[in-house]
Amino acid sequence: MKEKIIKKLENIHEAKSLIEINDLLGLKTAEELRDLEVCLDELVNEYIVFKTKKEKFILLKNCPNLKVGRYSANKKGFGFVILDKEEDLYINDKDSNGAIHDDIVLAEIIRQGFKREGRVIRVLKREYKNLVGEVVNSAGGLGVVLDDDKIKINLKIEEDSLKSCVVGSKVVIELVKELGKNRFLGKVKKVIGHKDDPGIDILAIAYKHNIENEFSSEVEEELKSIPSEVSSRDLGGRTDLTKELIFTIDGDHTKDIDDAISLKMVDDLYELGVHIADVSHYVKENTALGDAAYERATSNYLADTVIPMLPHQISNGICSLNEGVIRLTMSCVMKINSEGKVLDYAIFPSYIKSAKKMTYTKVNDILMNDIYDDEYAPFVSTLKKMNELAHILRKEKIRNGYIDFDLDEATVVQDEMGKAIDIVKQVRYDGEKMIEDFMIVANETVATHISNMQLPFIYRVHGEPNSEKIDDFISLVHLLGYRLKTRINKMSPKTMQSVLLELKDKPEYEILSTLLLRSMKKAVYQKENIGHFGLALKNYTHFTSPIRRFPDLTVHRLLKKYLIEKDFSMATIDYLEKSLVVIADHSSEKEINAQNAERDVLDMKMAEYMEGHIGEEYDGIISSVTNFGFFVQLENLVEGLVPVRTLGNDYYTYVPEMLSLIGKNSKKVYRLGDRVHVRCVSSSKATSMIDFELKEDEKDGDKK
Repeated sequence: MKEKIIKKLENIHEAKSLIEINDLLGLKTAEELRDLEVCLDELVNEYIVFKTKKEKFILLKNCPNLKVGRYSANKKGFGFVILDKEEDLYINDKDSNGAIHDDIVLAEIIRQGFKREGRVIRVLKREYKNLVGEVVNSAGGLGVVLDDDKIKINLKIEEDSLKSCVVGSKVVIELVKELGKNRFLGKVKKVIGHKDDPGIDILAIAYKHNIENEFSSEVEEELKSIPSEVSSRDLGGRTDLTKELIFTIDGDHTKDIDDAISLKMVDDLYELGVHIADVSHYVKENTALGDAAYERATSNYLADTVIPMLPHQISNGICSLNEGVIRLTMSCVMKINSEGKVLDYAIFPSYIKSAKKMTYTKVNDILMNDIYDDEYAPFVSTLKKMNELAHILRKEKIRNGYIDFDLDEATVVQDEMGKAIDIVKQVRYDGEKMIEDFMIVANETVATHISNMQLPFIYRVHGEPNSEKIDDFISLVHLLGYRLKTRINKMSPKTMQSVLLELKDKPEYEILSTLLLRSMKKAVYQKENIGHFGLALKNYTHFTSPIRRFPDLTVHRLLKKYLIEKDFSMATIDYLEKSLVVIADHSSEKEINAQNAERDVLDMKMAEYMEGHIGEEYDGIISSVTNFGFFVQLENLVEGLVPVRTLGNDYYTYVPEMLSLIGKNSKKVYRLGDRVHVRCVSSSKATSMIDFELKEDEKDGDKK
């Protein structure tokens, strides 16, 4: 019945009543009418059909301005409707229509352009999950105040569930039942810890995003059978690479090491080996460990707290490519010429013994300053040859159109009690870039091999940007007074690369490159291979991090199935055609979830850091403009709000197409990219909000 309804409504672009649809289908009996009503309601709940206030029905895909997605609230007041396989929809705070974070909403597009805007028409589904709060004293005993002030509900907590709590406990709440409109009975599902204990602030945000830091008892039981050392029986059928000069390069504090590298010259070719931990040997499908890895889908790196995809016994133990011990690996060994072209390669199971656990700090000293100590001396010539190859590979990528946004990222420095004591920019030097280049070429090689075999696979894809969005971005650049020489007549990676190159020396480069990145589609996991626009590659996957990403683990399983087991049966192909779609979608969703948690932790820690700097003055740049003020980004990437109410005795109008606030009387303009001098007037770790004010001379400055 559902398929018949969808087929009948496909070419109808006006809403029809139940009876009209009944007649279109030629149904005759009251029983058929009841079935139709049930099916229509199910299609409405599945967000395939839209039901109007007048009880009429139309296919949602026939309403191009209506979109169903998950509402993501931002601390700045606005939000986004996260849409499947298309760009997100910006929602101004006044257009949210009561939607709160994680609601499934129906939204209408009200403005196309650089920042596609919409308004929430209605909340379709509200799931109060991942509720995290703090235990407080309330009338008659203890109560809980939710951390997320965007969730507006009256909450009564079962007294028995509060027995193990004290004032200040951070807890996860489970809703038991609805007591009335916006009134709920809940119970404490888990005590995270006390708010003053080190790390509890980060764990509270993790639980809010449904990121569990503990594994189930079933997983713990399976871990008992996981060895701490590689046994000789596991080496059969693998290539012995323990005599090769292989080592790892990671951050100073990295413990889950999943990639190692090697290099030697064969005639005039570079033979680059990328050796990746064989997690699939220990984490099998249809086991508690395998199910946990799928559910988590990614490791979460929240400030200095790591919540791993796999238990430490695996991620830091038997699968980590630690120095001086034998480890099982999957190797991709490539022969590359002096132009950066891969001429030949082999992908095979292997085992290695890493000769050295290197750090980026020490490697960068060697590559950029020729400084090294005795323990690194045996590796210096190889490292320099590797860097030579990395520069060749990067030049080849750039020739092909590789887009390097080169955006700064912030790192939180914390003391032993977990308090933020500094915010610093991450800097990527030759060592970090070298490993990135090696991983990219290995990922491309693996993806190309399976693509040529035309077998089901998981690709990392990045679609072409919407040309209208790019046009709007170029218009914004023109508004800032810049004229680009690049002709935007054909959308290609090289075009985008040229635009970025022209903007590189502009004072607003960081802001503009961020906006250009936002105008592009998100990279996702997908079974269908549409290429990777940002990397300018036809074939790309994630193969190099199976300890911390489930798609990489899946790729390893597929490589074994195809290249070792030679399983090309129709039963296997049919199964993978369906299951890989689910894995890809789930992994993409979990990746976004992890990014949101990382952003929330960073915002919270920035606010904590700025609590100790109230009254201090800074130079900054206007990074975004809203109807309620503008945000200023400091040199260390901390962002704070300058509320419109603090801008002096004038009425300011928000002009979105110019990304500006304009004074009605003074004609003073505050525009994206403007340099300003501000004072920090308040900061709150609890709300993750930082407020700035302009210095008086800037409030009353020249008209623009």
